[in-house]
Amino acid sequence: MSQLDQQLKRMNEKLQQLLKQYHSLQKENERLKQEFQQMTSRYNEASVESQKWQQQTEILKLSKEEMNETEKKVFEKRLNQYVKEIDRCIALLNE
Repeated sequence: MSQLDQQLKRMNEKLQQLLKQYHSLQKENERLKQEFQQMTSRYNEASVESQKWQQQTEILKLSKEEMNETEKKVFEKRLNQYVKEIDRCIALLNE
């Protein structure tokens, strides 16, 4: 075998190795993308759940304590915001 043939053979082998490595990295990349999407989804769910618990905690604290005028106004403002948000959601559902 000539030296040129040997070089071509080595280049071909290296190219095959690179292709295998490329396909392996593509598969790993896809797996990592899916894992990232799952983690993002879990994070979003946990964030929503955390907000819900914070709101419930705040409501419980407010219901147990007597509020001064400023706290009452803040509480009423927040309730009004929730009502507006619920009304907006209902309007979107009715469209």
